[in-house]
Amino acid sequence: MRVLLLGGGGREHALALGLAADPAVEVLIAAPGNPGIAEVAELRPVDAADPAAVAALAVETGVDLVVIGPEAPLVAGAADAVRAKGIAAFGPSAEAARLEGSKAFAKDVMTAAGVPTARAYTCTDPEGTARALDEFGPPYVVKNDGLAAGKGVVVTDDRAAALAHAAECGRVVVEEYLAGPEVSLFVVTDGEAALPLLPAQDFKRVGDGDAGPNTGGMGAYAPLPWAPPGLVDEVMADVVHPTLAEMRRRGTPFAGLLYVGLAMTAAGPRVIEFNARFGDPETQVVLALLETPLGGLLHAAATGALADHPPLRWRDGAAVTVVVAAGNYPGTPRTGDVITGADRPGVIHAGTARRAADGALLSAGGRVLCGTATGPTLAAARDAAYELVGGIGLAGSHHRTDIAAAAIDGRITIPGQPE
Repeated sequence: MRVLLLGGGGREHALALGLAADPAVEVLIAAPGNPGIAEVAELRPVDAADPAAVAALAVETGVDLVVIGPEAPLVAGAADAVRAKGIAAFGPSAEAARLEGSKAFAKDVMTAAGVPTARAYTCTDPEGTARALDEFGPPYVVKNDGLAAGKGVVVTDDRAAALAHAAECGRVVVEEYLAGPEVSLFVVTDGEAALPLLPAQDFKRVGDGDAGPNTGGMGAYAPLPWAPPGLVDEVMADVVHPTLAEMRRRGTPFAGLLYVGLAMTAAGPRVIEFNARFGDPETQVVLALLETPLGGLLHAAATGALADHPPLRWRDGAAVTVVVAAGNYPGTPRTGDVITGADRPGVIHAGTARRAADGALLSAGGRVLCGTATGPTLAAARDAAYELVGGIGLAGSHHRTDIAAAAIDGRITIPGQPE
């Protein structure tokens, strides 16, 4: 099988490693890729935001499957353009990708499907936003209706800050706050059949102890030792299958990767958000534990054959990833600094580039690298991930020091459950 992987971040490097390890994948091409992905795939230039260009590259390279990593190409219709050329694509149509592209649309689908989620209002003016904020009270949750690269959500006790974020976004969804630890569940689906992957937890805030502003994610771990038994089955029954049925009813079936972001509240799991693609950095830990060949799994979903796919197999143990971020991230990041120590197994490239003059590895984004490791226990995996991070040299960089610590120490509790 010849596979084209679209994207160039940490998620795509993790996907590339998984695809390259599948014996059925004979040729792996990535566009545009990154220096880490270049170690396992042929890189090709492409404007990922141009569906016609993506489809043309798929035809030119003669691939059997296109795996679309980022959300923006999906919302723009890249999967539709590829499928129109008769090539299988892993990723939802532009219409189905609205589950991520519009928070208001996702809420409408959840309401119609009876999915448990937070009460919410879609607001387009300051007066409506103010009424919604006053009804729900603090902490205030204000979400940009459109794509915002993982940084469109503000959760704050500061009403003025909530109003300012809404004014900056224009159209927002104001929600009631859901109290409880968060879970990320990836579900591979062909629109009918659906296979859940291992639940993971990521860390959105920039600083230790969940301090500071939201980021695209500063680390993750899997599995979740504190998750209640039966959680995945419950979410599949109450969230995933009703959502897929509602999307089919609307004539826009969702096929690809449905990312379900959950809050474990006193009333049970509640959906915070849907995404239409693998999450970053959770992909790094989930795929590190997946024993089932990735290429065959994604091809089965892309061709409507998922019901015939064998059960997924998982490696024993746990995985942890720690993000190394550039100076000033999540603000405008410091870039162009030389990186050392990134050539070891387990170091995932997210925002890197090669200097043309001498081939030196440079920082080229906010989240630059991820130290990703597995181990027989969560504590062992965490130690190994931090050992990787400790060997990376990047001037001005920063990372959280508490990834997975609370889970290891038994400090995560679900509201309403005995400690």
